[in-house]
Amino acid sequence: MFKRFLAVLIARNYEFFRDRAALGWNLIFPVLLVVGFAFIFSGDGKTLYKIGILNDFKQASQNQALMQLKHIEFVSYTEEPLAMIKLRQHKIDLLVDFNKQYYWINESSSSGYIAEKLLLAAHKNFQRQVIEGREIRYLDWVVPGILGMNMMFSCLFGVGYVIVRYRKNSVLKRLHATPLKAIEFLSAQICSRLFIVMSLSMAIFLACNWLFNFYILGSLFDLFIIALLGTISLISLGLLIASRSESEEFTGGMLNVASWPMMMLSGVWFSLEGSPEFIQAIAQLIPLTHMLEAARAIMLDGATLWQIKSHIIALLVMTFIFLTSGALLFRWQGQAR
Repeated sequence: MFKRFLAVLIARNYEFFRDRAALGWNLIFPVLLVVGFAFIFSGDGKTLYKIGILNDFKQASQNQALMQLKHIEFVSYTEEPLAMIKLRQHKIDLLVDFNKQYYWINESSSSGYIAEKLLLAAHKNFQRQVIEGREIRYLDWVVPGILGMNMMFSCLFGVGYVIVRYRKNSVLKRLHATPLKAIEFLSAQICSRLFIVMSLSMAIFLACNWLFNFYILGSLFDLFIIALLGTISLISLGLLIASRSESEEFTGGMLNVASWPMMMLSGVWFSLEGSPEFIQAIAQLIPLTHMLEAARAIMLDGATLWQIKSHIIALLVMTFIFLTSGALLFRWQGQAR
C-alpha cells in the first residue's frame, strides 16, 4: 500500500516541477504583488491625527478642551493593554487618560509628536509616558492575504484541474484497474499538493521577510501550523469540486465560483470590519477567512494557537466535511456515453 501511495506521490511531484510555466507562476506572481504593494503603500496615507482616550470618553468629550479641536479622530478604550498595543503599532498617535492626567506617546511616531504638542497646548500639567513600538504598514497587514490567495488558487486549480484531466484522459480509469485504492490516490494528491504549496509559500514568505522585514510578533511555528491547516482545507475543497466531473470547462467554472467569493469576502485586500453582519456571517463559512484571520492575529497581535482555537476548530471541521464528501462522491470514470 505504501509503495503504491509513494509511486503516485513522486509521479505527481515530478509532473508539477517539470511544468515550468506553473512553477514560475507560483513563484513570481506573489512576489510581484508583495513588491508592488511595498512601493504603492510606502508613503504615509493618514490624513487625521488619531488620539486614544482611556475611560470616561463621554464625559471627556464634553469637558476637555483637547476634544473640541477639529480634524482629530478620538477613539475610546476601556482596556489599557489593548490601547497600548494600538499605540505601539502606530494605529493611534497618542493615548490620554484625563482622570489620571497621564498621556503616553510612541516617540517613533511623527504624528504623535504633533498630537503631543496639541495636547500640551490645551492641558499643560499632564505627565508624559514613553513607550516604544514599530508601525504596522499596510504591507504587513496584506501579505497574509497575498500569500493566502496564491495558496488558494494553487490548491483549488492545482488539484481540481489535474483530477478532471486524469478522468477525461482515462488515466483514472487505468489506475482503477490497478490495485491502487481511491483513498491511496486521494491521499497522494493531497500530500503532493500540500508539499508543493507549503514549500513554495515558505520560500516566498522567508525571502520577502528578508527584503521587507515584516511585523511579526507571534511564533513562526504557529504561523506554519495555521498555513498547514488552511492549505489542507483548501485542497480538500478542490478535491470535492473535482470528485465527479470530467468537463474541464465545468470544473473551471465551479472553481471560479468557489475562489472569487473567497478572494472578495475573506479579507484578502481589506478588513470586513464595519461591513453588514450577513456579509461577515458568510465570510465565516469560508476556510480562507479563518486562515487569514488566524495568521494576522499571530503576526500582528502575537496570538498563540490557544487564543485562535476557534479558527483552528473551524478549519478542522471544514476539512473533515470537504474530505469526507469528496471521498464519498469520488468517481474513477466519467459518465458512460
